[in-house]
Amino acid sequence: MPALPLFPTTLVGSFPQPEWLIDRARLAGRFPPRVRARELWRPAPEHLARAQDDATLLAIRAQEDAGLDIVTDGEIRRESYSNHFATALAGLDLDNPGTVINRSGQPNPVPRVVGEVSRPAPVQAADARFLREHTGRTIKVTVPGPFTMSQQTQDDFYGNPESLAYAYADAVNAEVRDLFAAGADIVQLDEPYLQARPDAARAYGVKALNRALDGVTGTTAVHLCFGYAAIVHERPSGYSFLPELAECACDQVSIETAQSHLDTSVLKHLTGKTIMLGVIDLSTPEVEDTGTVVERVRRALPHVAPEKVVIATDCGMKYLPWESATGKMRAMAGAAEILRRG
Repeated sequence: MPALPLFPTTLVGSFPQPEWLIDRARLAGRFPPRVRARELWRPAPEHLARAQDDATLLAIRAQEDAGLDIVTDGEIRRESYSNHFATALAGLDLDNPGTVINRSGQPNPVPRVVGEVSRPAPVQAADARFLREHTGRTIKVTVPGPFTMSQQTQDDFYGNPESLAYAYADAVNAEVRDLFAAGADIVQLDEPYLQARPDAARAYGVKALNRALDGVTGTTAVHLCFGYAAIVHERPSGYSFLPELAECACDQVSIETAQSHLDTSVLKHLTGKTIMLGVIDLSTPEVEDTGTVVERVRRALPHVAPEKVVIATDCGMKYLPWESATGKMRAMAGAAEILRRG
């Protein structure tokens, strides 16, 4: 992994997909899909993969041009952060989906578990190789976490939510290993449902995460948030599940602080973890000035050492206009420059 400066900058994962690639109005008008949503893509099926590659290159260059230190592929090939990986697994009936209540309290179609959950083949390794080939910067690849995927399915097989989460953990573990082998410097597991379902998370969430990370060599992160601000409008001011991640085998913990105005003193419970500090508000397209971002970072510094801070967005930028996303990235990079000077 290339040497990183103090206060390195990164996206949580996603970057806006261009209008010529995906129907952004239809995307924004629904909850993030858990089953496949091929109707969102504009190119014909025979042209889709090439179009996704082209848009991914644009996302990589936009991050580089803005000055980000850690680059993702923008999750350009995904309909949502989770369904790209989750629907590639075996043991699921995708043609006859089930239903679960999402974190907003609404029913949402989801994969139905009808057999043993497993990963027949690598899902995102080719995406990681593409990203590695097209940037010389540190790269991060994101994967939905096992606890979250277990909460986004209808279980008609295991009859035990903990067993289901562990099955997903085994699939994630195999994927994480392949992503590092494909050139990833950092692999991030997205676990928003640890926050949304704290009781179940306390019972077996960290156990599932540690199973997913067992034997993995490489820098790993876990992301918790309150949901996409474009979809989830009411946001608590604190996490219902966060200090528990001190027991997680991950190296980094990714949180949001801008939209929720989080009391950053909670970070004192995560001693030893690098904090991917969300300081970009995604509830508005308005671009923060650099000074605002600097102050949001400084709020955390009494509770976490500067060398343990990565500057990031609160959540994925998927729903933002392209111009807002690029402006917010520049604000992050500008804030990092100021903070490095002291």
